[in-house]
Amino acid sequence: MTAAPKALPPRTLSVAPMLDWTDRHYRYFARLITRHTWLYTEMVTTGALLYGDVGRHLRYHEAEHPIALQLGGSEPDELARCARLAQEWGYDEVNLNVGCPSERVQKGAFGACLMAEPQLVADCVKAMRDAVDIDVTVKHRIGIDDVDSYDRMRVFVDTVADAGCRTFIVHARNAILKGLSPKENREIPPLKYDYVYRLKQERPDLEILINGGIKTNAEIAGHLQHVDGVMVGREAYHNPYLMAAWDAQFYGDSHDVPSRGKVVEALLPYIADRLQDGSSVRHIARHVLGLFHGEPGGRQWRRMLSDAKELKDADESLLIRALLATHG
Repeated sequence: MTAAPKALPPRTLSVAPMLDWTDRHYRYFARLITRHTWLYTEMVTTGALLYGDVGRHLRYHEAEHPIALQLGGSEPDELARCARLAQEWGYDEVNLNVGCPSERVQKGAFGACLMAEPQLVADCVKAMRDAVDIDVTVKHRIGIDDVDSYDRMRVFVDTVADAGCRTFIVHARNAILKGLSPKENREIPPLKYDYVYRLKQERPDLEILINGGIKTNAEIAGHLQHVDGVMVGREAYHNPYLMAAWDAQFYGDSHDVPSRGKVVEALLPYIADRLQDGSSVRHIARHVLGLFHGEPGGRQWRRMLSDAKELKDADESLLIRALLATHG
């Protein structure tokens, strides 16, 4: 367990929690590219923490700070117990998922379906805030199914804010709970950034972050004219070197930006350590396939790091060979 650092950067930029993607290996890799961006875990259910292997879900590297744990659940007492675990393990924030539309999550009565129960979300937030000193935040949609109303969203936010939540991360789409897959829910419902902008205008005392469909640094800069922060999802995963400009452009830290090759070199000791822990190169290499996105040699890089024969019994030297092939 690690102690969270005392001074934390603002949530100007963050990488969204993404199931099966933002595990500890991806987060360490992302931290080699950006020093200040907030990183979020995959969603972890309360049941997984209360009845499963806590270490497997909460283990992380000290370098990952600032780091937030995203929880999925709807029972205030269970969420409070899990929030205490997050604080004990040194997380900087605990975030409640009120945005995931998957059927599995709906069956658990949490995620996006909680948009219909603002008072229950408020009760969950209050229980967590009473249990911990770290920030408790909420990530939510603008609505669910055919309920597409700014006023309804504002009522949800006001109800949860009354319970003490000061930070809301708004995925600027409705969640369609029946008929669309999670992937389709990220693409088909129209983006309504104006709802999020208006929310910040009308509730200036709240910290409002925007999420959904954001792909370029120019778009990030545009959104920051209207809200406090921007959360980037798929683009930060598939094109991770996009993050190389973030510290200077959005945090005013003009440290030397590592080249893609230097990022690979910095990752090698981490891979060697994880191999000692029982991980495989496959577990880590899958997260770095996009490092040379749009660059000469990018296809060769992806091919080598996703080739089953190459990955079998591989160690960190595979990344060196892939890097040499990329530059060759």
